[in-house]
Amino acid sequence: MRVDLTGRTAFVTGAGQGIGRAIADALAANGARVVYSDRDATGARKAAAEASPTALGHLAFELDVADRAAIDDTVGRALAQTGGIDILINNAGIGVKAADRKPVDGFSVAAWDEMLAIDLTGVFLVSRAVTPAMRTRKFGRIVNIASVLGLVPMRLQSSYVAAKAGVVNLTRAMALELAADGILVNAIAPGSTATSGWKAWIHNNADSAALDMHARLMSHIPLGRPAEPEEIARGALFLADPGNAYITGHVLAIDGGWTAGFARDF
Repeated sequence: MRVDLTGRTAFVTGAGQGIGRAIADALAANGARVVYSDRDATGARKAAAEASPTALGHLAFELDVADRAAIDDTVGRALAQTGGIDILINNAGIGVKAADRKPVDGFSVAAWDEMLAIDLTGVFLVSRAVTPAMRTRKFGRIVNIASVLGLVPMRLQSSYVAAKAGVVNLTRAMALELAADGILVNAIAPGSTATSGWKAWIHNNADSAALDMHARLMSHIPLGRPAEPEEIARGALFLADPGNAYITGHVLAIDGGWTAGFARDF
């Protein structure tokens, strides 16, 4: 897929690896100048250095979206160095650690707080910091990375389900509020995606192997396989395209059919 992002600047959180890097790389390959931000500063710098070159070059910043002061500082520096942000991809997020997967009455309050701070409040705070500059320019594309679990809950992950469901309706609320200023806000709900972390969980985890986790998970996906990060990136590229001028408040599930209904024979 090709779109013309020449002269546009994109700010991507969690861009050092996985889905975030795939999206940032796709934006760069289509002409955007990309600000790669990640709490792994080394990963952000490496990704920015390896991205498709643009005339002005890409930027890399260390950013932990759970750090409220760091968000305002980093976005401020990005705006000062680029002159404006046209596209915001709120991708930074974490999953529920295996040890924390418990019913709600046993779920760790600390794990709950960490998840909400990164996966939901981080989206709110970064959007809050970037939006005023978009309002001034009367243009913006914001894409929030939610999850199929924000649409269809799963057991033992109450914090993640709640955070991603929050991202879904935060997206819709922002779309209503920002449309008059030419800012379109949409979300993507990825299903299982074969990032390096996902592969390690599925293939290099003794518990996953013992439970035949891969086969059980694939049995719920009509297409029978996980997405590649680049497939999620194509959806983000479509929603970030300036030519996309009439889609806002939409949640695009890229899930191989996960949310379409039961794929199993029962």
